[in-house]
Amino acid sequence: MEAALGLMRRIPPKHTEAALSALVSLLPSYSSDLLSQVDQPLQVLCDVDSAKEFILCDYNRDADSYRSPWSNKYHPPLEGGLYPSPELRTLEIEANEVFSVYRDQYYEGGTSSVYLWEDDEKEGFLACFLIKKDGSKYAHGVRGYLNEGGWDAIHLIEVGPEVEGMADYCLTSTVMLSMTTDHENSGTFSLSGSIRRQAELSVADGHLANMGKLIEEIEGKLRYSLDQVYFGKTKEMIWTLRPPTELPSTRLLP
Repeated sequence: MEAALGLMRRIPPKHTEAALSALVSLLPSYSSDLLSQVDQPLQVLCDVDSAKEFILCDYNRDADSYRSPWSNKYHPPLEGGLYPSPELRTLEIEANEVFSVYRDQYYEGGTSSVYLWEDDEKEGFLACFLIKKDGSKYAHGVRGYLNEGGWDAIHLIEVGPEVEGMADYCLTSTVMLSMTTDHENSGTFSLSGSIRRQAELSVADGHLANMGKLIEEIEGKLRYSLDQVYFGKTKEMIWTLRPPTELPSTRLLP
């Protein structure tokens, strides 16, 4: 199991689904552990009742059905499915509306979903904030070189019980980035990777405001890390392998 998880950490996100399927076939006894511990690129489904897209993940799945945060219905229909309490459902509706605005401001499109459910072990609740931006739908990009790409962000927050107006928040975030170019000027180029950070904080404000601050802060750090680690190293390698052509020497005429 340890070797399998180590292997999956080194697999590019765009190949995660195929690699995970192969590992599950080879190690059926570890299938549940692998499926629960390995993050996969997010999938999107349309909620016909609300005419809105929502993201599929393990946190809104029950059997082979997925619950929509917009209509609170399972697709396909499921009898006896798990639902959040009325209090959490009210907070879930508000969180989806606010997070949709956040997604539009930071990502200028894409799909977002928020799911909340009770944490029976710690008497609190858990929240999952998801964002998926599919770059292949906007293949021309700014310079016209982007062939396909994707940004998948998974933010899982464990919220402890309130004690004297205070609550503990534990955030685990995963970002999976993949992009491919195929143009005669830029050449064929492929970049993919994932990064994870964890933060913990005790605050006394409202739950939604606190979770939003944590996500906004951690996403800023993740974007900076991705820019420095992936894009920075890639630029360094490109400039090393393909140094710019020296400009012809010029001299001023008398």
